[in-house]
Amino acid sequence: MTGEETRTTTSPPIHPTPPISSSAQDADLRPPATRAWLTRLVIVGIVLAALNLRPAITSLGALLEEVRDGLGMSGSVAGLLTSVPSLCFAVFGVMAPRLARRFGPAAVVCAGMLAIAAGLAIRPFAGNTVGFLVASALALMGIAVSNVLMPVIVKRWFPDRVGTMTGLYSMALALGTAVAAAVTVPMTRSLGGDWQWGLAVWAGLAAVAVLPWIPLARAKGTVLSAGTASRQVSASAPASVSASASVPASEAGQGSAPLRITRSRTAWALAVFFGLQATAAYVTMGWMAQIFRDAGVSAGTAGLLLAVTMVMGVPLAFVIPRLATRLPHQGPIVVVLGLCGFAGYGGLYLAPAGGAWAWAVLLGIANCAFPLALTMVGMRARTGAGVVQLSAFAQSTGYLISIPGPLLVGVLYQHSGGWGLPIALMAGLMVPQIVVGVLAGRDRTVEDEAAR
Repeated sequence: MTGEETRTTTSPPIHPTPPISSSAQDADLRPPATRAWLTRLVIVGIVLAALNLRPAITSLGALLEEVRDGLGMSGSVAGLLTSVPSLCFAVFGVMAPRLARRFGPAAVVCAGMLAIAAGLAIRPFAGNTVGFLVASALALMGIAVSNVLMPVIVKRWFPDRVGTMTGLYSMALALGTAVAAAVTVPMTRSLGGDWQWGLAVWAGLAAVAVLPWIPLARAKGTVLSAGTASRQVSASAPASVSASASVPASEAGQGSAPLRITRSRTAWALAVFFGLQATAAYVTMGWMAQIFRDAGVSAGTAGLLLAVTMVMGVPLAFVIPRLATRLPHQGPIVVVLGLCGFAGYGGLYLAPAGGAWAWAVLLGIANCAFPLALTMVGMRARTGAGVVQLSAFAQSTGYLISIPGPLLVGVLYQHSGGWGLPIALMAGLMVPQIVVGVLAGRDRTVEDEAAR
C-alpha cells in the first residue's frame, strides 16, 4: 500500500487578478538559488513525514491481539478500530486545503506531525478503549491532513521533478509501512514485552519529523508559506498525485462550470473501485497479522509477513502506472490484480500457515490497485478541472465506501469464531472490484458522459 490515500489540490484563479501563466507560475514556484538549503530541508521533511504516514496503522495490526487483551476489546470494537483510518481520511482530509490556504502547507504538515506524535504517545496509556480510539483519531487526523498536503508540497516546490520526488515520497511511505509491521513485535520484546511501549515508541519518529517543518513553516515568501499558498491551494477539491503531475497548473486552474460528475457512469465505477481496493488495504493492514497468528504463526513472523505485503507496493507503484498509461483499456491490469487477490485469499482460507509467504506476496500485488486507481483518475478526464472533480468524487466517495469493511470483518470474526467467513467476504469483494475496475478502465472521459 504505497500510498493508499495521496491527494493534491488546485485552485481556479481569483478574479479580478489575471490568471498566472504556466511558465510564470513555474518560475515563481522555483526556490531561489540563494536558499538552496531550504530545498534540501524540504526533501528531508518530505521523507520524514512520509515515513510517519502508516506506522500508526501497521504497528497496531502487528500487536492487535495484545491490545485487545490489554483493553478487553471485543472483535467488533477491534473492527471499528480498523475502520477509523478510512473515516478520519474522509472527514479530516477535506479540511487540509482550507487550513493550508490560511496557515500555509508547511505549518499544517508540521501540526500534523505533532498530532501524530501526540496521538501515538497518548493512546497506549489511555487506559480504556474509548481513550485509545480518541488518541488514535488524533494521530490519524494528523496523517489525513499530511496525506493531502504532502503531494501538494511536492508539486509546488519541485514542479520540474514531480515524478522523481513523488517516487521518493512513495518509497518512504512504503518503507515506513513495512518497517513498522516488521519491527514492532521484536522491538516490543526488547522493551520488556509491554505492548504499550511497543506502540508508543513510534511517537519518537513522528517527533523527529516535526523538526524540519518548523523552519519551513516560519519561512516567508516561499510556496510553503501562508501568503503564497493561499493563491495555490484550493479548499474545494482534492486530486491525485498522478493527475496533478500530468495536468499543467494553468489548465487545472481554469475557471469553468463544474461538471455534473454524478451523471458519469465511469466516475461512479471509479469511486466504487477506489472504495473496494481501500477496503482490502485496511483489512490487510488491520487484520492480516492476526489471521496468521491465529493459524499458529509466531507474532514476529506474522509481522514480517505483513511487511512483505506492504513492501510489494514499492516497485509496483512505479511499474503499474507506466503500464496503464500505455494501454487503451486498463481492464486487463484490473483482472490480473483481482486474480492475485482471489489466489491470496483462497490460500489464507485453505492453508494460512502452509503457504504464508506466497499469500503475503499475492495480497501485496492485489493491493497495488491503489496506484492503478490514481492513474485512471488522470486518464478518465480530459481537462484539468475534470481531473480535480473526478479525483475529489472518487476518493471521498471511495473512503466512505471503505469504512464498513474492516468493521464487518471484526464482527464476522467475533460471531463466527474463526476467519472462514471474513476471508470469504474479502474474496467475494474481488468480484465487484474486478467488474467496476473493468468499467472504469474503458477509454472514455467523464466530461463526455456528464454532458449527455
